[in-house]
Amino acid sequence: MGNDALDMLPLYYKILFPSKLFVRWLSYSESDETYFKRRELSFTLAGDIYLRYQSFPDDTELVKALLSKLPVKIDIGAVFNKEPRDNRKTMDVLIPLERELIFDIDMDDYDDIRTCCKGPEICKNCWRFIVIAAKILNAALIEDFGFKNILWVYSGRRGIHGWICDKRARRLTTEARSAIVDYLSLIEGGEFKSKRVTLPANKNLHPSITRALDIIEKEFEDFMVKDQKIFDTVESASKIVDLCTDPELKTSLRNKVLKTPHRTGLERWKCLEKAVELHVKERNYTRTHARYFLDEIKLQLCYPRLDVNVSRGINHLLKAPFCVHPKTHRVCVPVDIANIKKFDPFTVPTIDQLLSQIDAHDALQPEEKDNKESYAKTDLAQSIGLFRKFVVLCEKEAIMQRSSEQRSTESLTW
Repeated sequence: MGNDALDMLPLYYKILFPSKLFVRWLSYSESDETYFKRRELSFTLAGDIYLRYQSFPDDTELVKALLSKLPVKIDIGAVFNKEPRDNRKTMDVLIPLERELIFDIDMDDYDDIRTCCKGPEICKNCWRFIVIAAKILNAALIEDFGFKNILWVYSGRRGIHGWICDKRARRLTTEARSAIVDYLSLIEGGEFKSKRVTLPANKNLHPSITRALDIIEKEFEDFMVKDQKIFDTVESASKIVDLCTDPELKTSLRNKVLKTPHRTGLERWKCLEKAVELHVKERNYTRTHARYFLDEIKLQLCYPRLDVNVSRGINHLLKAPFCVHPKTHRVCVPVDIANIKKFDPFTVPTIDQLLSQIDAHDALQPEEKDNKESYAKTDLAQSIGLFRKFVVLCEKEAIMQRSSEQRSTESLTW
């Protein structure tokens, strides 16, 4: 983080960082008053100084620490059996007990297929990989696992994080988390030229795969064919054809798709579609290896690519919402999954823009200078409003669950 942005951090943490909401979120209205106190927060300071096992009794002490240490990044860890900051004071072993089920989708994992950008760069075009992945994951988490409280957060640069905050999600074992990740994982190893998705030809597609394909197919031609231009050249199209494991079909595709002249990438894709469909129709539909070839292409290119280690471990750290990204200086804001297609990472405010907006607002409306929350004067207002709604939802869910458990206990005593 540059010196200018670093100089702005004290004011950001003092008047913009939603510390009270942040603590309310991580407290989940738990009846155990030590719950938040046992949560690990990790600070990364300027110069890559790394402070783990920070913990705080309340939002007041948290803000004091933020102002005194000025972390350029805040990570959230697990809830332990005791307060992490006391780890060195006692001989008790520090054991992680709970943490949200988390997912990290990063553009790094799409570098072998995106054609518009490489390395740390992103654009509105390749951001659509993240949009599709988040929509697929969100649907699976709700419809297949019944989770309700899911918070999606922009990483501040070129990715998105999913926080599944239901109580039963927070209490999942490592084995259970691994099982969920395995269920959600289709993309495996290898470079782009290697086939990384194989669907069983002798079985019907699982409903979760069908649902994912429905989401992908709405975007595929417009996104992958027209914008990513994966069929615009013979070289790029040949990478797709080489994924075919049916020798007879592969020969046909090389002749029809690669050797026959096509004016556009869309024409080349349409030709491939027709060739595959004809091949399947002419053979035993339920046994040919080509049965799901078109689906495998779509899944390989657009299905979520997960950092499985982030999701499996209870003690894994993940960047906190409302951090300021140390390189872009953009705030890691919550994303409305229902309108994620409209979310533009390039319009997310930077720390200097937010502080300038406060100055501009106070200059135009001096009567509100001391009578209006600072964040409400900035582009952060909508993001904090979205976060507040999510926190309230989590709290209501916790209260309802606790009431239900109490009624069950009372009925047993009778």
